[in-house]
Amino acid sequence: MSFVEYADDEMLAIGLANVLAGELRSALDHRDRVLFVVPGGTTPGPIFDVLCDADLDWARVDVMLSDERWLPEVHLRSNTRLIRDRLLTGRAAKACYLPLYARAETPEAVLAELEANIVPMLPIDVCLLGMGADMHTASIFPGADKLEEALAVRAPVLVPMRAPKVSEVRVTLSARVLDGALCKHVVITGEQKRAALERARHMRAIDAPIAAVLSGATVHWAP
Repeated sequence: MSFVEYADDEMLAIGLANVLAGELRSALDHRDRVLFVVPGGTTPGPIFDVLCDADLDWARVDVMLSDERWLPEVHLRSNTRLIRDRLLTGRAAKACYLPLYARAETPEAVLAELEANIVPMLPIDVCLLGMGADMHTASIFPGADKLEEALAVRAPVLVPMRAPKVSEVRVTLSARVLDGALCKHVVITGEQKRAALERARHMRAIDAPIAAVLSGATVHWAP
């Protein structure tokens, strides 16, 4: 794991967007299409605001979330809504979006269909992840019902997840798939999350799921 510190949130957004754009360009030099995985939540929004106008061949980029709430994308809490509003706009509007939600009461009903769209695109070329203060990443939460399955060496591509204190059912890429990304980044802000990250480095993934993806990752932090 390597660590990059920025002076503030604005510098982080600009710097990290430039890094991601550079890695996507490099991947496009070697492959017909590339897979770019991004997180939901509030932290990546400013990064997307910069990245969406990066000068690269977005029509050859497949974008997908690391995880999603099992909600229609018009819902205020849908991560897809954030992605469409702040990343898949400007030049990046030409990218292809791979959804993690389909119209069904539960993710289990359509999981095979969703996975079938993802598997041909793997491995992930460029992956950006976030981390919660509880040391979860994507929707791999401590104490979740399928935590062990999501962390397993032979984990499926997608895992439906239900966790304490998490109101909606989630669907998440497994740690195996996230950790297999060719370029891997984690973005965090604030002293609380930096302290949590330092703790996680010395913990088991079952207690601190972010630990499952830190090897070889670059962590980007602003106070």
